[in-house]
Amino acid sequence: MEDRSYAKKVAVIGMGNVGSAFAYALMLRRLATDIVLLDLDQRRAEGEALDLKHGLPLVGPMNVYAGAYADCADADLVVVTAGANQKPGQTRLELLKQNAGIAADVVRRVLAAGGRPVFLMTTNPVDVLTRVALDVAVPLGLPAGRVFGSGTVLDSSRFRHLISRTIGADPRGVHASVLGEHGDSEVCVWSRANVSGIPLAEVMRLRGLDLDAAFMEQMALDVRRAAYTIIDRKGYTATAIGVALCRIVEAVLGDQKSILTVSTDAEGRYGLPRVCLSLPCLVGAEGVEGVIDAPLEPEEEAALKKSGDVLFESAKGLL
Repeated sequence: MEDRSYAKKVAVIGMGNVGSAFAYALMLRRLATDIVLLDLDQRRAEGEALDLKHGLPLVGPMNVYAGAYADCADADLVVVTAGANQKPGQTRLELLKQNAGIAADVVRRVLAAGGRPVFLMTTNPVDVLTRVALDVAVPLGLPAGRVFGSGTVLDSSRFRHLISRTIGADPRGVHASVLGEHGDSEVCVWSRANVSGIPLAEVMRLRGLDLDAAFMEQMALDVRRAAYTIIDRKGYTATAIGVALCRIVEAVLGDQKSILTVSTDAEGRYGLPRVCLSLPCLVGAEGVEGVIDAPLEPEEEAALKKSGDVLFESAKGLL
């Protein structure tokens, strides 16, 4: 019998723009030994799988195939990208009613297959749908930490990119995070922003720049507008979120204990209501293994509370 103790299996549910971009990035990063693709349109999933497999001789051995929910029974991680696409001018929260039913159904069907995977929710509005998924999975016996959302990992990357472009530094050395909703009420945390441990304000001063209110307001606006700008030009976002998802997958499959701003149950933290939103989380093999309640400046904490209230109001009548 073949030894599969080393195997890492990822199921990707939804072969739209995001699902396809993620599967491609996942293959290139070689983070999994097995990748199974699911979609309502089975032929679409088969086509995506075949397209990826043709690249394997240039990447390395992997088992990539189109499958069904039964194939999720032994998955280590299920990444849910299924749902309606965001349209130009449409907010993520307006997608809620379209995608809540899809998210709940996907979780039920995966768990009915008999496995206990980690669920990584990606469909927008991701924070509310993470709450929906939790409310389905936990009563069925899955630990709460094994259900979380991609949250603001991408937003934080956008924030870091904009800072690095401004100061002319390697973006990998820029450490800055976005908390709260993956959407219009998100909070750029300036109080912790640094470049390789040096406070951002000091680095900017050395560059002859001022970290003033006008600068912070404009950059926060640019971070929030980023998705809308891309959608206005190409019709959808997919590539960067595919990369962001790979970073999260890497943390889970590698049990890396990484601190990432993923969307998790935030009730009671910072005075937040019963919502999921992004906080600094310890991410490992069990999903979200802890939440870092780091202190925020008063205005940041107030903005985070407001973000939680926005999400709570948007989900009324649904949860």
